[in-house]
Amino acid sequence: MRRRPPGLAQRHLIDKMNEAAPVFQERYTRADGSFIWRQTWPGMDGSDDGYESYHNWPLFYALGGSEDIHRRSRFLWEAVTRQFTAYGQVWREFDAFYDWMHHGESSIYFYYFGLADPTVAVDRARTRRFARMYMGEDADAPNYDPARRMMRSPITGSRGPRLENQWDDWSTHRAVLANYPAPFEDIPGVSGPIADWNDDAVYAQILRLLNERQMQGDVPLNLTSTSLITHAYLYTGEEKYRTWVLDYLGAWAERIAANDGLCPDNVGPSGIIGERMGGKWWGGYYGWRWPHGFMSIIQPLTIAAMNAVLLTGDTAYLDIPRGQLDRMIALGREENGALLIPKYHTDAGWTGERALPPEYPLQLWFLSQSERDAARLALFPERETAWREVRPGRGKGDDIHIAPYYCYLQGNNPDYPQRILDAQWAEVARRMERMHSDDGDPEEWDVHHWQDINPVHTEALVQLACGGPQIIYHGGLLHVRLRYFDAEARRPGLPPDVAALVHGLDAGSVTVTLVNTSPLRDRRIVLQAGAFGEHTFTDAIDLTTGNAAPVPVGNKHLTVILPAGRTLNLRLGMRRYVNQPSYAQPV
Repeated sequence: MRRRPPGLAQRHLIDKMNEAAPVFQERYTRADGSFIWRQTWPGMDGSDDGYESYHNWPLFYALGGSEDIHRRSRFLWEAVTRQFTAYGQVWREFDAFYDWMHHGESSIYFYYFGLADPTVAVDRARTRRFARMYMGEDADAPNYDPARRMMRSPITGSRGPRLENQWDDWSTHRAVLANYPAPFEDIPGVSGPIADWNDDAVYAQILRLLNERQMQGDVPLNLTSTSLITHAYLYTGEEKYRTWVLDYLGAWAERIAANDGLCPDNVGPSGIIGERMGGKWWGGYYGWRWPHGFMSIIQPLTIAAMNAVLLTGDTAYLDIPRGQLDRMIALGREENGALLIPKYHTDAGWTGERALPPEYPLQLWFLSQSERDAARLALFPERETAWREVRPGRGKGDDIHIAPYYCYLQGNNPDYPQRILDAQWAEVARRMERMHSDDGDPEEWDVHHWQDINPVHTEALVQLACGGPQIIYHGGLLHVRLRYFDAEARRPGLPPDVAALVHGLDAGSVTVTLVNTSPLRDRRIVLQAGAFGEHTFTDAIDLTTGNAAPVPVGNKHLTVILPAGRTLNLRLGMRRYVNQPSYAQPV
């Protein structure tokens, strides 16, 4: 069978996801939008999974999905909020209390509304309210200690810091955590590396130690909250939000410097590293030891540093996560064609060697385009093999193909656009087939059930059209070179019939091919430099004919008229991080 050209395949993917999403909603929700599910759901875990079931729908609309998907995404956010408020996890429209890995997962849905339509008054009001909860401005949610520049607990929310966990807080999560290494090495009754959270006696000891050692003070994971505050800045431009992000990240930079360049994973209520951990800089909540190790350090540092770059234009903030990456690589080694690094730090030292996930250094390279970050990528022996693979499926964050996309941009993976579009279409079909045969009892479904069937995928669209990687899933913002707006419909996203393929980028330019797949209608497109207009186009060269001279632009927006059935190949000069970032739209 003859393959569709990438432009037609991209439009086909958009069209079929427009069709599939409403069918998904109608299969799994009631008329009011609530999940057809259980009457009760205890504990503090779960609301993030409800939001994750549709988290990328407003982003899909902002990329070119239908207006109907946009309306549904807002209706369903409200429905998830009401349902999990009734369950007890949500209060004042925000998670009552949980950690920022899970807050981050649920908040990306909310952040995407800013990309979809920044004029919605209730979104702006909620954004300000949620930000106050984390800036020391809300007496009912005093999560932040402004004097010490720190969060008061690893578990925070609209009810304030959770300084003492209750028995039922972990009730729905105990079985999951029983599969991870134990959070402490001296739990009474536990002799091995795994602690059975399902055993009430063991769980009682774990809960006691959690409350004694981990529930008071700050952890790196809380840096993910900088996205929430940056989100408020993108709506308002108010300096207090920018100042707070830089100040809080600066406090963590000082703690890293005080700990010989390694990020400590626990700061006590007095602001002292290791205060509740017997002086140890490791062993905190979601830190170097438990449960995910290095991921829970590098991701929040990277998210916060990228937010700081967006707010200031100063890429030196990336030195904060760079330092942790370089320390881990220095401790690592090559084995069987992979770069291994220690994943954990325990009382015995560094342990748990694993392959270093490429997305961590690649996110830095995509943002900085620096020689330093490019040189780090050269240390990976997997570059010439595993990095080129297009894996089936999509992963929880729809973010598993950053490495083959990088290889494509380097000229080493030329058929990547077609392969990723084929893979994402196959995943849409697989998920819809699973939905049609899903005849189980909703009372028995896990809280992740719907997100594993959600038929909307955005990774291919973000990469190919916008020239950047998918977000860091646990709470990052979108960092890409281009956005698109339909000048005729006056809405965000690629206009009907239009496809886009970024096939080159460097520190000062991006090269994109625009295709009008309609043989009948011209299209008017507004291109924006950066997800938030943070960049400026310097000039544009039409490479289609091969003899065009540069046309000066000097603006963050560029309008293109694309005739019916035509292809336009543009090289756009760019000065990066020179404008105040904003959700404001040009149409």
